[in-house]
Amino acid sequence: MIDKNSDIHASAVLADDVTVGPFSIIEADVEIDEGTVIGPHVVIKSGTRIGKHNQIHQFSSIGDAPQSVGYKGEPTKLYIGDNNIIREFTTLNRGTNDDLGYTKLGNDNFIMAYVHLAHDCVVGNNVILANGVTMGGHVQVGDYAIMGGFALIHQFCRVGEHSIIGGGSICTKDIPPYILAAGNTAKPHGINVTGLKRRDFDAKTISALRQSYRTIFRSKLDLNTAIEQLQQLDYKEVTILAEFLQTSKRGFIR
Repeated sequence: MIDKNSDIHASAVLADDVTVGPFSIIEADVEIDEGTVIGPHVVIKSGTRIGKHNQIHQFSSIGDAPQSVGYKGEPTKLYIGDNNIIREFTTLNRGTNDDLGYTKLGNDNFIMAYVHLAHDCVVGNNVILANGVTMGGHVQVGDYAIMGGFALIHQFCRVGEHSIIGGGSICTKDIPPYILAAGNTAKPHGINVTGLKRRDFDAKTISALRQSYRTIFRSKLDLNTAIEQLQQLDYKEVTILAEFLQTSKRGFIR
């Protein structure tokens, strides 16, 4: 299961059935759990923790030092959960002590080729990042979010759950949950109805989210008044949307 041409540090901890392809390098202080497959020419740096049944394809750089001018070589971490597909030439950096001290990728994510996940980012579960998606540091991504090819996410932005971002979009503010966003710079283009239907959201919930969208993005109400109207809708998803908007620090697209 371990190719003879790979270079694995003696102190790295690999489950018995981990596969490592030729010319891959695994440094000290790395842990890889069962069923994970490491392709050829992958570099996994110290401080990386990888869960079960992941696929990491060729030429990926996993857990390298953060690209932060304030980083002085402190020991930090990269956590990768279970059942992720990480395609070729992906770069996932560790965290910094200026923030979380770790970068985290959850479970069941599909990370396509040439994606960059910067320091202190936290990505949830069932997320799809298409080719060339690039995130600055400290970005947070909710479950089931989808980003089209070459979408760019500014540092410290949040991307809400069940949202979708069009290819080539440039996001400098938060993307609220359930929203379809696109453009340079990204603007809201309605509710992600297709995605919500695929995930079995019922018609009444989708209707409530559409009403919420009109209230926030089309009514020209000030935010506080719009939030008051949202609070009258007794739906968990509307509450999630309202709380996201109220806690936005960078501001959200509108």
